[in-house]
Amino acid sequence: MNTGFETYLRNNSHLTDDEIAQIAGASTTRSLSRNESLLQEGQVCRHKTYVISGLLRIYGLVADGSEHILQFAPEAHWTLDAESYDQQTPSRFNIAAIERSEVIVWSKPVFDRLLADIPALRALSQQLIARSNHGSRQRLFTALSATPEEKYEEFVRTHADLQNRLPLHMIAAYLGISLKTLTRIRHAQIRR
Repeated sequence: MNTGFETYLRNNSHLTDDEIAQIAGASTTRSLSRNESLLQEGQVCRHKTYVISGLLRIYGLVADGSEHILQFAPEAHWTLDAESYDQQTPSRFNIAAIERSEVIVWSKPVFDRLLADIPALRALSQQLIARSNHGSRQRLFTALSATPEEKYEEFVRTHADLQNRLPLHMIAAYLGISLKTLTRIRHAQIRR
């Protein structure tokens, strides 16, 4: 069992040691190389994923080939394409490792059984879904209403731990601004 994952569950839920062992025992550990895909557009998302170490991104590609990053998933975070996973339909998005990563995965049938059998896991899952929905609404509001400078300031405030782990083009793709604009903003901050 991964002690980091075990610690995460102890700190964020009311799971017993036996339940934690049951959840961990039903999982599979997977290592991802830098830039390796966990999910590709067109595939069905069949796994719920917890990041033990490393950093993943969920992103979509548009017709001109540019990338729009929806979410970063560093260690101690869960990730999946929720729509594809829930409906078992082809994904419109990709999930890939930004850096070498280790993840734990559960197939949908296995995780659904765990949710049915372990009420404390179901409660944790509902908390995570609610937190994700709240975060997505705030991110959408910021994307629609904030200036590029405000978007970057919000990113630095909420993702300070990721700033030095990400190439600038990925931060720009996450913020929905051009690399040129992001570079200008960062230079202006340095001059202050």
